[in-house]
Amino acid sequence: MNEIVAFFETFHPVRQLIVAIVIVLIGRWLARFISRLIERAMTAAHIERTVINFITHIASILVMVFAILMALGRLGIETTSILAVLGAAGLAIGLALQGSLSNLAAGVLLIIFRPFRQGDFIEAGGVLGTVQEIQMLTTVMNTPENFRLIVPNSDIMSGAITNYSVNETRRVDLTIGVSYEDDVRHVKQVLDTLVAENPLVLKEPAPFVAVSDFGDSSVNFIVWVWVKRPDFRQVRFGLPEQIKLTLDAHGITIPYPQRDLHLKNGVSQPQVQSLFEAHAKDETNTP
Repeated sequence: MNEIVAFFETFHPVRQLIVAIVIVLIGRWLARFISRLIERAMTAAHIERTVINFITHIASILVMVFAILMALGRLGIETTSILAVLGAAGLAIGLALQGSLSNLAAGVLLIIFRPFRQGDFIEAGGVLGTVQEIQMLTTVMNTPENFRLIVPNSDIMSGAITNYSVNETRRVDLTIGVSYEDDVRHVKQVLDTLVAENPLVLKEPAPFVAVSDFGDSSVNFIVWVWVKRPDFRQVRFGLPEQIKLTLDAHGITIPYPQRDLHLKNGVSQPQVQSLFEAHAKDETNTP
């Protein structure tokens, strides 16, 4: 035993190196342990998963930085000077990585204000998707086509954020055009009955059906119905089909754009042909 102690006293740098390695390993284990401890405590407190992930990442990084500084101190390296050098280097790196720092600041703001949470379907940063995770620099989203998107946090915070999941109900807006020859009161009655009998349409707020405007070829009705958020897609794409079938069953016409051409006496066939060609050319050149 005395020989082993004498060996380590003789090779002091080796002993210090081993101690430094042990400190780093303990720090790594401690970082994982503290992260798991924080995660369990915050989960028991029913804190949102996005906040938990962010806090555990920060805690793990801080513990590892502290452990590395302790290990460098055991090796005889002056940590004060290292901190000064790191501060100066951090300033230079910060100037070079202003975009990353803005993403970091935006990530902190997203965690604090929480305009959306994990699992919300949002439109932000020019993209649509379901939030998977808010990281320090980026937000991970899945698109409806199941593509993985990595969006910089600064892009999200710099624009409008639309959260489609925050409210329990959504409104479906439809515009239906019918022929000028159809009875407006009859059409309104048919549409009112249709939406009232739809089991997915909510009674409160009440559906709203009314004439909105007079188009070039049709009388336009607006149909506003409220649905529960999980039923939005089914109603949004199923209700137009039901309306078309119901209007057909009642003999109500949904017109298509058309023009009436009135010919006066004395107009020749070549003149009529030239009129049609000029009209077709105008439509082709119209952007």
